[in-house]
Amino acid sequence: MTQAETTGHQAGIAAADHIGHAKSNLPILTLGAIGVVYGDIGTSPIYAFRQAMYVRPGAASSDIEVLGLLSLIVWALTLTVAVKYVFFVTRADNNGEGGTLSLMALARKTFTNPPVWITALGVLGAALFFGDAIITPAVSVLSAVEGLELVQPGMTRWVVPITLVLILGVFAVQRFGTAKVSIVFGPVTAIWFLTLGIAGLSNIIQHPEILWAINPLLGVQFLVTHFGIAFVVIGAIFLAVTGAEALYVDLGHFGRKPIVLAWFGLVFPCLLLNYFGQGAYVISHGVDNVASPFFEMIPEWGLLPFVILATMATIIASQAVITGTYSLTQQAIALNMLPRMVVHHTSATQSGQIYMPQINSMLMIGVLVLVAAFGSSSALSNAYGIAVSGVMIVTLMLLVVVMWRNWKWHPIAVVLFGVAYLCIDGGFFAANVSKLFQGGWVPAAVALFVALIMWSWMAGRRRLSEKTRRDEVPLEFLVNNLAKKKPTTVPGTAIFLTSDIEGAPTALLHSLKHYKVLHEQNVILTVRTSASPRVPDDEKVTIDAYNELFFRVVVTFGYMETPNIPTALALARKLGWKFDIMSTSFFLSRRSLKLGKKSGPLRFWQDRLFIRLARNASDATEYFHIPTGRVVEIGTQVVI
Repeated sequence: MTQAETTGHQAGIAAADHIGHAKSNLPILTLGAIGVVYGDIGTSPIYAFRQAMYVRPGAASSDIEVLGLLSLIVWALTLTVAVKYVFFVTRADNNGEGGTLSLMALARKTFTNPPVWITALGVLGAALFFGDAIITPAVSVLSAVEGLELVQPGMTRWVVPITLVLILGVFAVQRFGTAKVSIVFGPVTAIWFLTLGIAGLSNIIQHPEILWAINPLLGVQFLVTHFGIAFVVIGAIFLAVTGAEALYVDLGHFGRKPIVLAWFGLVFPCLLLNYFGQGAYVISHGVDNVASPFFEMIPEWGLLPFVILATMATIIASQAVITGTYSLTQQAIALNMLPRMVVHHTSATQSGQIYMPQINSMLMIGVLVLVAAFGSSSALSNAYGIAVSGVMIVTLMLLVVVMWRNWKWHPIAVVLFGVAYLCIDGGFFAANVSKLFQGGWVPAAVALFVALIMWSWMAGRRRLSEKTRRDEVPLEFLVNNLAKKKPTTVPGTAIFLTSDIEGAPTALLHSLKHYKVLHEQNVILTVRTSASPRVPDDEKVTIDAYNELFFRVVVTFGYMETPNIPTALALARKLGWKFDIMSTSFFLSRRSLKLGKKSGPLRFWQDRLFIRLARNASDATEYFHIPTGRVVEIGTQVVI
């Protein structure tokens, strides 16, 4: 899961989000973090060590080679997850929130005019997360169901159909919300990790010499002596750390301390024990005699319950990345990086519990197609890694900016840290790129498509804003003229929504042109998105009076907040405005975009894509939660 920029963060924390990060609730938050934050990385032992051994014939044919592979996994977990993410990345919080887009917003804060490349990194990181989001449910659930082949060999032909049914079920229940099912996330995943640890420990006791794999020189020796397949092996080793990005994505929902405690108190030790246990089992039974060490080291009497538990764990990991995709999309919409989409709130008390039907349908189709096309977790593992390793590089680059400009680290320290981890993350990325034509093109293509949509949307919005600004009347000029020559007024309040704080809203101009009247109170309302995840209520609304007829109101929401205009305007009562929804009409301008003559093919297709996205964007009335009975929409045609 990535950014397992996953935020399935909302899913497992319905209770925890309500009670906050108080010390008295630390055990609850820690248990929640085990279930949601580590659901994805907790399923990696199912396939990571297996793929590392058999990614190429002869990758592991002796005990010393098994120890070398195991050493690489141990130190990948230590350096990437424990050191980079747990110790450093989780400290880079944007008012308590984490994820690629939060890190991008944090980095942008340090510049008066943020450079374009920081925004580009944010777009790239978010796009890569979408690429990862269709892979995680497919490979996780499929790898767990494959355990049925060991319980009953005749079940092999049913693995894919069962996986498809489970995935359909997971996506079908999203509309009901995850608050209830999330209650079991923590306990089930805690049992899963304890089972992993116990299963591994029982094999370590029989062959304690496997603990020599803690020596990093064995991993280095393996890479040197197997230089020809080193990149391929590193790509398989990387599977052990996929899901690490969830540490940062879920930061705002649990806080740093529960995430750290969960990692060092349970998750990290149990993962190490299981990987060591798999290595011990392989050495004791011979490499050529073991096909799936993760399942085969379980006693026959406990295999079926273990497969069921593994399936539950993978469903939890899938749930986390699905809800994380909803959260990331909501952030991107708030930051004007994607068009508005329908957002359903599935909890009356938790604002983070959302369901986005369009995203849900697209993810479901993508995951089902992948399972049917690849047919096995071994084949799918080749497609796994490019997106996650790409997100890790993006995170590193933005983190370096934060270290330099926010934390005020010495430039030499920043360079040393950046170079050290660029070697590690760059090595992982290069190794996964080598699998591009074995399936790695799938998440890369998805990420490229999403990045294209996001960049086209932002470019189209910018051009549309520039065009409307050239054609519009300055608001102050219009207000002064109307004050001198006041038209007929009617009772009530009219609110005109506009994104431009200086120009007169198109809806106002057309209203005057056709109706030739004004309301007693006329409010020019602009909604802005803060670089902070949440804005305090006492800072949400600002009011300025032009004259007795016109007021300027600016409402600011955090990028993690749901924009609810009536609720925000109710806060304005503290500022002296007696807002009454029943005597208020909201005037919105609905633009009909038409394609004009273009100077080149690139601009032509980009504008066509922007127009298509704009036509499919959800209605502003629904997005801003304005009562439909209080809305007046005025259509205008714009040629771009």
